[in-house]
Amino acid sequence: MTVTEKKKRGRWKTGESGNPNGRKPGTGEVAKLRASIAAHLPAIITQLVTKAKDGDAQAARLLLERVLPPMKAIEQPVELALPDGEGMTAQGVAIVRAVAAGTIAPGQGAALLTGLGALARIKEIDELERRISKLEEAKNNGNA
Repeated sequence: MTVTEKKKRGRWKTGESGNPNGRKPGTGEVAKLRASIAAHLPAIITQLVTKAKDGDAQAARLLLERVLPPMKAIEQPVELALPDGEGMTAQGVAIVRAVAAGTIAPGQGAALLTGLGALARIKEIDELERRISKLEEAKNNGNA
């Protein structure tokens, strides 16, 4: 038997099981535990609610964490006038000043500066494409 044949033994294709008639889903220990708890679930919930009403903060917290989704912070939109035609440096300085003055949140300022950086890269690529086109055009006109 060659080394390649040894490596192939015991290997299955992706999605192919080595034991197609193996254990059925939901028959393991965790599934059994969940089934035994599920039988007592209404009584457990009733007891938790009773304890929470009696002032048990831990019971109240457990119930609220499972029933209500956690609240997410939402930033309010803010209008910010950036200097137009003065270059990207002036716009970046305006964003930093707005953060320092408390006009916009630091997270909003960071997002705006990131967007400004991306815009600068796009402008740079456009400028390079324009320059390359001019050079190619000049080269082709010189050879014609």
